[in-house]
Amino acid sequence: MKAADMHCDTIYELYEDHKNGGNASIRSNSLHLDLEKMAKGGYCLQNFAIFVHLEKQEKPFECAMEMIDTFYQEMEANKDLIGVVKNCREMEENQAKGRLSAMLTLEEGGACQGKLSYLRDFYRLGVRMMTLTWNFPNQLGHPNRIIMEGPKKGCYPDTEHGLTETGLEFLEEMERLGMIIDVSHLGDQGIWDVFSHTTKPFVASHSNARALASHPRNLTDEMIRSLGQRGGVAGINYCPAFLRDWSGEEKPKSLVEDMVRHMRYMADLGGIGCVGLGSDFDGITGDLEMGDAGMLPLLEAEMRRQGFAASEIEAVFYKNVFRVYKDILG
Repeated sequence: MKAADMHCDTIYELYEDHKNGGNASIRSNSLHLDLEKMAKGGYCLQNFAIFVHLEKQEKPFECAMEMIDTFYQEMEANKDLIGVVKNCREMEENQAKGRLSAMLTLEEGGACQGKLSYLRDFYRLGVRMMTLTWNFPNQLGHPNRIIMEGPKKGCYPDTEHGLTETGLEFLEEMERLGMIIDVSHLGDQGIWDVFSHTTKPFVASHSNARALASHPRNLTDEMIRSLGQRGGVAGINYCPAFLRDWSGEEKPKSLVEDMVRHMRYMADLGGIGCVGLGSDFDGITGDLEMGDAGMLPLLEAEMRRQGFAASEIEAVFYKNVFRVYKDILG
C-alpha cells in the first residue's frame, strides 16, 4: 500500500545532530523515520517540516533557512532514492523512476516574521505547506494552547483570539501562490477565520478528533464536518495524548486501534475524504506501538480488521492527500 504522510520533524532532528557535530543521515538513522524505513513501510511521499522554536531562536528566519539547507543537503546526498517535489506531476515522475518523494513544509509561520517577502522566499525555495503558528503567538495569530495553573491546571483551546490582519494577508498570499494552508496548532477562532477568509481546500496536517481525545490540538466535530465539506484533509497524529485521554494510573501508549478509531469517527462526520496520515514522527515521544515508518503495515492491517474497505484504506493512506495537493499545487 502506498502512503503519503503530511508531517514529520526528522529534518529538525538531523539539523540539531549536525549542529552538535553528528553525522546522522536521512538514508538510515535511529530516528522514527529514514529512507530505509520509508521504503519498508511502502511510502511514496513524505512531507518534511522545517520547525522553528520561537522561544529558542532569536533569528527564526535565518534558522529556518539553515534547516532548509540541511534538507537539500540530505536530498542531494540521497538523490538515488528520493527526490524533492513541488507538485503532483513531479511526484508522478518520481514514482515512475522508483524514487520516494519529499515535500518541504514549514511548521511555524513566525519564521516569516510577518513579512510577505519572506513567505515568497520560502515558496521560491520549495516550501509548499505552512502552519500559521506553532505553540506561541506570532505575527499571524495564536496557538491552540492556553496553559492554566491552580484548580483548573491544564492545557485548553483558545476560542477567542483569531488571526491578525497580517495573518489574513498571509492567507490571501498563500492561496495566490499555491501554498497549502495548514491549521494544525492554530487556535479555534483562527481555524474559523481560515474557513471564513479562504475558498480553497486546506489541511490540518497532524490533528485528530477532540471528541475522542480532549487535547486542544485536536479538531472539534464542527471543524471536521466543515473540513470535509471544504474538501480538506486532517492527518492522523500518532502521539498518545492525541489518541486517548489517559488517567493518572495508566501508562500512555500510541495504539493503532486508537488511530483507526479516530479515522472512523472523523470519516463518519466529514466523509472518508477528509482523513489522511500525519504521523508527527520525530516530533513526538512516548511508547509507540507503531514505532517507526517501517511498521506502517500494522496500521493497514488494523484498518482492515475494523472493517475499512480497500478503497477507503487507499483514500486515507494517500489518495485524499494527493487530491488536495493536485487542487492546490497542480
